[in-house]
Amino acid sequence: MKANARAGANDAVALARRTLLEGVGAEVAASFPGITRLGGQIVAALYLADGACSMDALSAELGCSKSNVFTNLRALEGVGIVERQRPAGMRHDVYALRGKYPAVIVGAYLARVRAVIDDKRALTRRSLALLGGARGKEADALRAQLETLARKYDRFSEVYDALMPVVGAPIDIEAILEKIPPRLLRTIGGITRKLLGR
Repeated sequence: MKANARAGANDAVALARRTLLEGVGAEVAASFPGITRLGGQIVAALYLADGACSMDALSAELGCSKSNVFTNLRALEGVGIVERQRPAGMRHDVYALRGKYPAVIVGAYLARVRAVIDDKRALTRRSLALLGGARGKEADALRAQLETLARKYDRFSEVYDALMPVVGAPIDIEAILEKIPPRLLRTIGGITRKLLGR
């Protein structure tokens, strides 16, 4: 009887673990271009490991080649989700989440949004500079569109900076929310819904 109960518990643990690995894999792949489902599974595996892991350990955990794990680790490093470490006395690197999960994902996503805003601000300014002093119906119409777009991206940047002044490090959203009075959050939510007409 005890053996059956133990086997049932092991099956439940394996199923719950696999479900989390698959779910986080899909979430991360959908949120970050260039990162595959395996990359998201690596994030979940590092979270479940509760510490740094070697490429060998990640490869064994996820049942895939070390080269696939390495490729995904590089992509995860590139967006600031994972960091490489070399503990003293070890010959090989280990990898760890750059912050708490899921805060590290939120921080990386917010950094991505910031980069998109900055890129589009630079693009509209570059387009306006290239347009220069050109005149005529088409040039004037394009200038008006570009100036409108530039104003919008400048405004997005102002709002973003007001709401998320620190990006580039993992953000612990839970810790931030715990410091904000619930009444203030409800007020902000009400204002936002009103502005959106909901």
